Order: sequence, then C-alpha cells, then structure tokens
Amino acid sequence: MPPVSEAEDAEPAPPPRGQPHAAPRDQPPVALPPALPPFESLIEAHGATVLRVCRALVGHTDADDVWQETFLAALRVYPTTAHVMNRQAWLVRIARNKSVDQHRRAARVPEPTEGLGDGAPEKGALGGGVLGGNVLGGGDAAVRSLEARETADTVWGALAQLPQKQREAVVYHHIAGLKYADAAVLLGNSESAARRAASDGMKTLRILLTQKDRDRT
Repeated sequence: MPPVSEAEDAEPAPPPRGQPHAAPRDQPPVALPPALPPFESLIEAHGATVLRVCRALVGHTDADDVWQETFLAALRVYPTTAHVMNRQAWLVRIARNKSVDQHRRAARVPEPTEGLGDGAPEKGALGGGVLGGNVLGGGDAAVRSLEARETADTVWGALAQLPQKQREAVVYHHIAGLKYADAAVLLGNSESAARRAASDGMKTLRILLTQKDRDRT
C-alpha cells in the first residue's frame, strides 16, 4: 500500500472567514416540514364528525361546549403538528379528553333530581335527527344507522346501555370512522381488543334494538 501523504491525511482546511462551511458530501439535505393547511379546513373536513363524537360521549346539552373546547385546544398546538398524519384521529382524541374533563366537572356539580325519571340518558344525544320508520327494516339497522350517521332516540338509548369499552369502541369506529388501531389507542388496549369490543357492542345493539322494536309492536 503506498504511503499516505500528509496532505491526503490532514483535515480539510476551514473556509475563509465570512464564508459558510460546506455541508458534508455524505449528509443528505434536511427536509423541511410541509406547510400546514389553514385551520379552517380542518373544521370543514372534520367538524361534523367531531360533533357527533361529542354528542355520543357527553350528550346533546354539553356537546357544543366540548366541541368548541376541542377545536380551541387543537388550534393552540396546530403550528407544531406537521408530523400528525391522521388529523381526524388526532381531533377525536382531543374530543375524548375534553369529554372526560366535562364528565369530571359534572361529577363535582350537584344535579337536580326533579324530572330525571329513571335516569335514562338524554334523548337525541347522538344528534338532532330522527331515524324514520322501522329502525330494523331492511338489512342490519344497527350498522346502517351508525355508519350512515343517522340518529334516533332508540339507537342512543341502546348505545347508552352498552359497557363503556364497547360503547366507546362503537363510537370511535362506527361514528368517528377510525381504524381499529386508532380506536385502540383511545381505548388503551390492542387493535384486536378494540375490534372485539366494537363487534360485541354491535351484537348487543342489534339485540337491544330488536327488543325495542318488538315492544313497540
């Protein structure tokens, strides 16, 4: 092997004063984060879905306040979210956290007992519309009414009777449209567990809706 000269072995000389250092040849250029779209576009694209989630989690009365808190919180951190790939899942997670905060606030405030009846959930909590006709007519009404974003007092009443994990799994997957992996993050379990909870929840919904339909006939 030929000897290495001192010039070849020496460190490269620094550039003259006032000139920037050249980037190393083997270092790739730093990729700049993509520009964020206007925040208003997030409201237009996901506002309705987030509102449905808020109504399902806290009821119709408090849903608007929780919805506003969700988007205010999102707006505060929006400039730092260029790395967020799934905006809807991100917003639903904020809505879920704000819903938990609302339930905690409500638990600290005594509620009047007059007119509460048997303690049934507020009617119309999933939305303002009413599913017309027989909710079981033609196909799987439970799946159709949830995935089509239709609402009814009977559907909400049945949904409110589900265990919490099943109810939230149905809300996140069938109402918010999240993938099971994203729903699992909110539920604090695995993707398979989220899938099973949503499946069990839908099975129970079908039974409850069938029973309600028979009670009306």
